[in-house]
Amino acid sequence: MALLELSDVTAAYDTVPVLRNVDMTVERGEVVGVMGKNGVGKTTLIKTVMGLLLPSDGTIRFQGTDVTHAPADVRAREGIGYIPQGRDVFPNLSVEQNIRMGEHVDEAAEEFLYDTIYDFFPVLEERSNQDAGTLSGGEQQMLAIARALVANPDLLLLDEPSEGIQPSIVAQISEDMRAINDDLGTTILFVEQNLGVIRDMADRCYAMERGELVDELDAAALSDEDEIASYLAV
Repeated sequence: MALLELSDVTAAYDTVPVLRNVDMTVERGEVVGVMGKNGVGKTTLIKTVMGLLLPSDGTIRFQGTDVTHAPADVRAREGIGYIPQGRDVFPNLSVEQNIRMGEHVDEAAEEFLYDTIYDFFPVLEERSNQDAGTLSGGEQQMLAIARALVANPDLLLLDEPSEGIQPSIVAQISEDMRAINDDLGTTILFVEQNLGVIRDMADRCYAMERGELVDELDAAALSDEDEIASYLAV
């Protein structure tokens, strides 16, 4: 049984369709990417999986349960952590207060992973009393990941992790996400248009064009830079 399964999912803003008949599976323990140019529907896909946008057709199953019409808060309590595009930390709350917000993800969690996330991101422990809005973009991305991870969710959804972050930090975050997957077994679904991030993070990857998944690339295909680039070139 797949951890996450989308079958014929269509989603729209008002009457304008953005996702069209999307079929996707994510197995437990995988790191799966969705790549494509700007405006092809990647963020809409992540929002639909999270429940921030409900599909107009199709079915979404998480851990075998139909969550197609479940709102985002229900999906979070079932074990889906969400790291939005642009990070969306609470700027006037401290780093520690932001992380505590993540305790509401996965109500079945038996313990919170504060020691673990501080091992991954020691700068957050050093700045635990600092307002989140004063952190750099890269540090805010680390904070958003920590907030989503602290309750040890079964699935992490990550939207454009490289956006607005300097390349050296992007590389570190990619390495951290792989370590989170390796060390904790956390399943990750991410969307991205940065070729380096896709190659560094994904076990396999779907390619999206005009709201449809048009190809699936395995590990061997992901090693072919020209093949990946063909889906990202403007």
